[in-house]
Amino acid sequence: MSLPKRDGVHGRYYLIHKPDTDPEVLEHADQCIQDVLDGTAKENHSGYPVVVRTQSGTPFLPSHLLERYLSKLPLQGFPYEEAVIFCDALRRLVGWEEIRYTLEKYIEQQVQERFFLVGERDDGFTVFPPCTVWPELRPEDVDEGLLRFACYVAVCCTMYGQSFESLKTEHILGLVSQLRPDMVKELKTNGSGKLPKDIQQRKTEHFTASANDAFATIRITARDSTEECYAEILDYLCAVLEQPEFPRSYSIEFRGKEKLYLPIPGLPKKGVNQLFACAVQHPNLHPAMERYARLAMREFEWYNNLPDEACAMPGTFAVFALGLEGEQWAPLVTEYLDLCDDEHSSLQEKFLHALIRKFGFQPWTLGVLVRGALSMQWLEPAREFRSLIANAESLDALQTVKHRFSAYLLPEENEDPKFRAIAWQSLLWAIWGPSSENGGSKVIKSAPKELKEKYQQVFS
Repeated sequence: MSLPKRDGVHGRYYLIHKPDTDPEVLEHADQCIQDVLDGTAKENHSGYPVVVRTQSGTPFLPSHLLERYLSKLPLQGFPYEEAVIFCDALRRLVGWEEIRYTLEKYIEQQVQERFFLVGERDDGFTVFPPCTVWPELRPEDVDEGLLRFACYVAVCCTMYGQSFESLKTEHILGLVSQLRPDMVKELKTNGSGKLPKDIQQRKTEHFTASANDAFATIRITARDSTEECYAEILDYLCAVLEQPEFPRSYSIEFRGKEKLYLPIPGLPKKGVNQLFACAVQHPNLHPAMERYARLAMREFEWYNNLPDEACAMPGTFAVFALGLEGEQWAPLVTEYLDLCDDEHSSLQEKFLHALIRKFGFQPWTLGVLVRGALSMQWLEPAREFRSLIANAESLDALQTVKHRFSAYLLPEENEDPKFRAIAWQSLLWAIWGPSSENGGSKVIKSAPKELKEKYQQVFS
């Protein structure tokens, strides 16, 4: 018997939720679920939407397969471990985003709506409605396995989702804590249990530390201020980030006796700032700091314990600390700047101001400034920039950058003449601000007589 024609979008997959779905199609769907568990199913990202295929090639949507799988599970005696095995296998195959919504809706329907009285949001700022346990709910009506599965989904939101999905984690765990606070307490203490024991907890002569993947936190307390202490801490941080399932957005909570912070006005004086300000004092540790930074830097990921106005990509403070050490770290800094989210990240402006104040306008600092100007919406100049640029050496450096401007752009940027023009104007704005507009007429007019020609060349 041959299968009917595919009825999904553009004939790309089979629908399996219609009441009149062909029984043979459902058999293939069940076989696809088994193939996912056996590791023999195939994913196909070549078109939209993503599909999962059986060994014989029959395609289905991953969310549909997950819905079918979950719908067959009993709500009493919920098989938590089996469900986690299937969800993990499907996630590894197609990615978290393909199954996130289905899992969140399942918890909403089977936990939130069954066990809680769901109220109305009384303002426009609350993400989730208030939920209180049904007064008539009996303890025996709440299945432990189902709650453990809810905790699993909550942890996945932080582990594999984007930074804002941690709000979903908090909401789901808030539900579970009303029913079984001991479960949430266990997660707060030990995380998901997937991390190796020496990563979950580490204690040496020089420091104590813990990492919790469920709450995306790393806590470190330094016992002394020696190079050996910071070396061990950096090694630990790298070991945590090398765990493939540790969240890419996370918090570092650091306590140390040495109260130093990076010499960059306006940076939040948090423990993570203190840690790298202390570590950078030891040149032998610079390679370890770079290793951490490269492991940490991820576009659209964040340190979770910084205020919104000071949001920063993981690795930020290590990069800033090294960047202020000199030209040898310019490649790392530019790599960091290219990953910055230009709509939300702005701390790099404070770093770039400090960099220019320290080293002045040289070809390499201007190269960094090019990438910095492209990393955010209109990088504002520091007040000192006009005086720092007002000398022959600095203007010659800027002219050198202008003649070799293509070298400071990515290949795809350099192919677009309009982009090159915008990038150059962004650099001029980062030095002179609004005065750089209209061909820099205001800048040229107020330039010292002996430098006027150089200013004209820059703006020509």
